[in-house]
Amino acid sequence: MNRVLAVLAVAALVLVAAIVAAGVHAKQFLETPLTVPEQGLSFEISPGTAFATVSRELEDAGIVTDADLLRLYARWTKQASKVQAGEYRIKAGTTPVELLQQFTTGGVQLYSFTIIEGWNHRDLLKALEDHPEVTASMSDEDWPALLSELKADATWPEGLFLPETYRFPRGTSDRSVLSQAYQLMQMTLAEEWDNRGPGTPVASPYEALILASIVEKETARADERGRIAGVFARRLQKRMRLQTDPTVIYGIGPDFNGNLTRRDLQTDTPYNTYTRAGLPPTPIAMPGRAAIHAVLHPASGEELYFVATGLGDGSHKFSTSKEEHDDAVQEYLKQLRKQRN
Repeated sequence: MNRVLAVLAVAALVLVAAIVAAGVHAKQFLETPLTVPEQGLSFEISPGTAFATVSRELEDAGIVTDADLLRLYARWTKQASKVQAGEYRIKAGTTPVELLQQFTTGGVQLYSFTIIEGWNHRDLLKALEDHPEVTASMSDEDWPALLSELKADATWPEGLFLPETYRFPRGTSDRSVLSQAYQLMQMTLAEEWDNRGPGTPVASPYEALILASIVEKETARADERGRIAGVFARRLQKRMRLQTDPTVIYGIGPDFNGNLTRRDLQTDTPYNTYTRAGLPPTPIAMPGRAAIHAVLHPASGEELYFVATGLGDGSHKFSTSKEEHDDAVQEYLKQLRKQRN
């Protein structure tokens, strides 16, 4: 009897030792950083993949050392069924416990897409089409349907998408990115409109968007946006035509060859602000928040004209009278001739 008890005691000790050893091994495995290069690596889980397959793929890739232990831990903690499909960026130093948390919270790798201030809707669509991580489905013919889906009041896409950087997982549709940009523009425009200054010359948020797009195309200099907005505000208040080249160019469309001629300035289109008074019917580009803010807080003063200086820094010469402006134009032409020689 004593011999049997002794054998059982030894067996129990061996079992306890085995359990302790297994526990120590499991703890060490779960807390030891994965085999990941310093720069990290990408790992993709396809939709519908069982976690047993995921853990085996991790082991086959040399990322984890024990697929079975990872699978058992995931089942024990009830995380195996919560793993989400997607592309993940596994950072150096990540442990198996942290990896499972990343898989179950959907911490997928995100890519970025930036809408540039001054782009038009054709530039935007082309950039989305060229982005390797965006699923492109839009063409020019699809704008009306998209605007309807977005419940936009406007019937033309120009100016409706805020220049900003957007982040999303691989495979996101162009429509989804455009929806984000549209919603952000609506929020931004509403905030700026609610805080508009007393000198704004526009009667609605959409008119602010139109004028902001013109300011955006006229200058990229932060120190000039308010002054240019001020010039346009005073011209509108005095019922002077805006006479701004970017609107004429927009009216010409994709056929514009880069050379704006006197004939172009005299050819009437809905966007020719030399032949027509007031604002054009739609924005001519995607304005950033700074341009919108400038239009709704135009700088005070008496300047009614501006022209590029030709100094190569994007600056402009501002004038209060036509005579001063004509002199500034001649100086600009002189600078151009000097650069050609």
